[in-house]
Order: sequence, then structure tokens, then C-alpha cells
Amino acid sequence: MDKGNADYVYPSSKENVENAHRVAIPPPQPFFNSLKYNLKETFFPDDPLRLFKNKPASKKFILGLQYVFPIFEWAPRYSFQFLKADLIAGITIASLAIPQGISYAKLANLPPILGLYSSFVPPLVYAIMGSSKDLAVGTVAVASLLIASFLGQEVNYNENPKLYLHLAFTATFFAGVFQASLGLLRLGFIVDFLSHAAIVGFMGGAATVVCLQQLKGILGLEHFTHATDMMSVMHSIFSQTQQWRWESGVLGCGFLFFLLITRYFSKRKPKFFWISAMAPLTSVILGSLLVYLTHAERHGVQVIGYLKKGLNPPSFSDLVFVSPYLTTAIKTGIITGVIAMAEGIAVGRSFAMFKNYHIDGNKEMIAFGMMNIAGSCTSCYLTTGPFSRSAVNFNAGCKTAVSNIVMSMAVMVTLLFLTPLFHYTPLVVLSAIIMAAMLGLIDYEAVIHLFKVDKFDFIVCIGAYVGVVFGSIQIGLVIAISISVLRVLLFVARPRTSVLGNIPNSRIYRNIEHYPNANNVPGVLILKIDAPIYFANASYLRERIARWVEEEEDKLKASEESSLHYVILDMGAVGNIDTSGISMLEEVKKTLDRRELKLVLANPGAEVTKKLDKSKVIEKMGQEWIYLTVGEAVTACNFRLHTCEPNPEKAESEPCDNV
Repeated sequence: MDKGNADYVYPSSKENVENAHRVAIPPPQPFFNSLKYNLKETFFPDDPLRLFKNKPASKKFILGLQYVFPIFEWAPRYSFQFLKADLIAGITIASLAIPQGISYAKLANLPPILGLYSSFVPPLVYAIMGSSKDLAVGTVAVASLLIASFLGQEVNYNENPKLYLHLAFTATFFAGVFQASLGLLRLGFIVDFLSHAAIVGFMGGAATVVCLQQLKGILGLEHFTHATDMMSVMHSIFSQTQQWRWESGVLGCGFLFFLLITRYFSKRKPKFFWISAMAPLTSVILGSLLVYLTHAERHGVQVIGYLKKGLNPPSFSDLVFVSPYLTTAIKTGIITGVIAMAEGIAVGRSFAMFKNYHIDGNKEMIAFGMMNIAGSCTSCYLTTGPFSRSAVNFNAGCKTAVSNIVMSMAVMVTLLFLTPLFHYTPLVVLSAIIMAAMLGLIDYEAVIHLFKVDKFDFIVCIGAYVGVVFGSIQIGLVIAISISVLRVLLFVARPRTSVLGNIPNSRIYRNIEHYPNANNVPGVLILKIDAPIYFANASYLRERIARWVEEEEDKLKASEESSLHYVILDMGAVGNIDTSGISMLEEVKKTLDRRELKLVLANPGAEVTKKLDKSKVIEKMGQEWIYLTVGEAVTACNFRLHTCEPNPEKAESEPCDNV
């Protein structure tokens, strides 16, 4: 606001003013046409039906089948080369899925065999309905922790394991119904309210909590707190120092070190990705052999024990649709479903970007929903596309979703023939596998990036993290969503306004704080509004514009420069306006008229112009005070400023000198 006016060149002449482009009023559109357009842009921005236009009925049927089941689109082009690549990738991710599945089922306080069941049926459903070539389907640690946290508040899994298991199936069913419903109703944008910063903080906090809880397995403790906050966990650990088992501690730390070293090596040498992928299964095999040969289970090292052979038993009859537990199942299903869906879609899109293909978020939601509905009826709990497994799938060179089918077949063989081999698998190895996976979810580099780029996003991230670690999963989730929504509301309710100045030797006008060499225009204040004008921000904008005017007049009085005559509002960034915004503009005009200042509008969009015309604002202001660009508005103001009295009332009584 301190810029001088000495270098400003007046680009005004009678010819320029007369040749100024007038703002056109958009032609009227029928209400139903406008409603149809708005609904289409809201729910169908990708226009999924464009492929069906001008096609015969048979072709439409085939396209519809391919849209719902993408496997029919790429299967005809499938080749032997693709099969070789998918075979290698599928076997590789199976070696990771088997130990991780068992580990995450234990984390959810569910029977370990459910982790294998959940790596058999859902991947088959996703391979048929999913659109990602790289996503590897399976259980995830955060969703497992959420299930344990929410269901554990209602049912003690030790006292009533059967009811707890049935509630897990029911929550998975409702998660699937919710996910599929969002996809069918094209409501995928709801997930976007979970910002990237909130997800980073929540995932990091959940990973920290999971790591702390695995100290139970590492230290060989039999009794442990059901709370998830750090203080309760640390109290539970250090109040039982006499129960610590050094055998478990040595075994756990050794395998954790092995897993971290292999991951570090694979990151440094990406072509050896398989070393990190095979490390969990290698740990399970070595740990089982060690326990079997040394009889360590007799010395306090806890083992998995008996695992039932056979494929997934049906569980539809186990779903709980009666009170008082129905509300808990629905709440758990919706919350875990949203978190799992957000993670799966984000992972799928990130790998799709590397291979330059597109993923339809709504189709992915339908695929996730259907595989969880099918899973809940076949003794599976919540699944999605975990990053660690998908990264291994991607690095292994997968070509299509057939890698999920190969993984599923490998798990099927394990269920049918190999489950007795896991009898001596020590729980401490599963704890080490979970801890190694969770340490990779604490993305400290992303936190540093947030701090450098956007401090508010950093606060959102830290708020979610602190809420999870020192409160609970629920508190962290509420904080993450609340701060994210608060930020959206702040963007809407407190939009940015700025003063524009002229870039020397041009007709370009930019923010004078951004471009210090921009010159103020004498007698003219140019303000830019950087958001749509709605009821939520109309009052703020009215007060902010009034303050800009007062500050400009005080500055001009202090510097004894020419007084202010015109206020130009650059409406280029105002995509829409409601009736509250229109009333605000009318009030601003009246306020400026009382101060003998003239309001000028520049660059209003089609929607804004249409509403201003229907509300008679353009008629009240006068078409001559609305311009297509800021440059033309400034030219017109300068012309009037130097040839006639700018105040319209005075202009009627005093002749203008049109030189």
C-alpha cells in the first residue's frame, strides 16, 4: 500500500473508452437444463456414459459389462508375457500376504486364520471388478486396529470371542455396503474431506500406537491394557517389568532388525525388492524352526498354535442384525470403511500415475464394497489395498490384476495343505512383522514437507497424530476430520482479498504484495476477491472492503496525494454468488455512494453476471460501470477522472470537458 504513483502511465483516451468491450449477459437457460448440467458436473464429472453414445444395443451391452467388470476389457488382450510377469508378482506378494494376514488378524483380536481367509476371497472379487493393475488386496494394520478399538469397547474378545467375531463380520458387511453405495451414488468426493495432511497424521499416529502395542508380544507379556493411548500402554509395560521374557525380547529384536535391514537394502537397491518382500515369510519359517528345535514354547515364547485346515466357511448366518450391537457394527463399518477406502484409492491412484493410466474412484469404491460384502459372507474381515503389499506388487513387475488371482491361489494352497506348519510360529515374530510394517507408515518426510510448505496443514497433521497417540483412535479421527472441515469452512468464510497495482509498461494488474514493483493507480483502488461470494463470507467481505477503502483514504490524506474516486472489484475469481452476496454488493455500492465513491466491477463470470442481471444490480449500477477486464475498467476511470467529475450526481449538473 506504500507504493508511489510517479511511474504510473495513464493508458486512457476517449477512443480506448469507447472501444471497451462490454460484459455480455448470458442467454437464459431453461431451469431443467441448468439443473441437469449442475447435477452432471457434481456427480458425473468424468461423463461415464459418453462411451455409450451412438452405439448399437449389442455394443452398449458389451461396454456396460466391461464398465462393471473391467476384467472383460483387458482379458481378451491378455498374453503369455503378461502371465509370466503376473505369476512372479503374485507369488511374491503371497509370501508377504500370508505372514502379514496372520499378524493383522491378531492385531484385530481375531483368530489368525481369518487373515488367510481375507487374502483368499476378496482378491478374487477385486480382480474381476477393480480397475487398478497394481493394487494388491489384503488386510491392513490401521483398519485392524480400528476394529479392535471400536468393537473392544462393546465386547470383550476374551470373554465372548464368538460374538466379537460375528460383530467383525457384520462391521465388514456394513463397510462394504457403505463403500458400494458411495460408488453407485457417485458420492466419492466425500472422501476428499479427509485431507492428505489429516491422513498422514492419523496414519502416523495409528502406526505409533500399533508399534507400542506390539511391545506386548516382543516382551512376552500375557496381560496387557485394552487402551490404545501412549500413557496407558507405557504404564502397562513398566508395571509388569518382572513378567518381561528375555527370550521373547531377544527373538523379537533380532527379527525386527532383520526386517528393517532387508527393507533398507531393498530401498537402496530397488532391483532386489524381492529380498524385502520375502523377509516376513523367511522370518516366520526361521522363527518356527527355531521354536520347534529348541522347544522355546516351554520357556515362555508364545506360539500361534493350531490353525484350522480348509477353505473359508460361509458366515452369512453369523451376521448380527439385532440390537444392542447393530449400532456398534454400523458405526465401526462406516468409519473403518472410509479409512480403508481412502487408503486404497490413494494407493491405486499413485501407482496408476507411474504407469500413466486412469483409475475411476467411484468404480474402485464399488469394487471395494463388493469384495467386503463377499468377504463378510465368507469369514473375512475388512480388506483394502495396502501400500506395502501394492508397492511389492508394482516392483515385482505386475501387468494386470491377475497377480491378485495368483496370490489368492497361493493362499488357497496354504489353507488346504500348509496351515499345520504355522503351529510353532512365535507370536513375537508376528509382532516384529507388524512393527516393521508400521514404521514405514510414519512418513516423517511428508511432515517436514508440510511444515515447509503449509503451516496450517502441518497443524492438521500434528493435531491428528497427537489425538491418536495421547487420546484414542476415535479422538484422533475426530480431530483429523474436524480440523480438515474447519479449514474448508475458513477458506469459504474468510476468502483472501488483495490490492492490485499496475505492472510497469503493461496493462497487467497484480497483487502489490506479490509484485512490489506494481504501481498504485491514482484515484483508483483495485481490489481482488479470490473466492465465490456466499452467505458464509458476505458479511466478512463487506467489512473487509470497507476497511480497504478507509485505509486507502487515510494513506492518501497522510501523503497529501489525490483523493480516492473509484473502487474496482476484480471478480475474475468469483465463480458464483448467492443472494446474500448480491445484497452485500448492493450495500457496498450504497456505502461508497455516501462517501462519493463509485463502485466498478471487472471481469465477472457468466454465472455471476446472470444473477446480477436477474437481481437488477446491473441496472442499478449502470452497464457502463461493468467491464470485461481490470485494464479496461482502469482506462475508463482514468478517462472520467481527467475529463469530467467522477461523481455522477455532480456530472449531471456540471458539463464534462471531453478533450
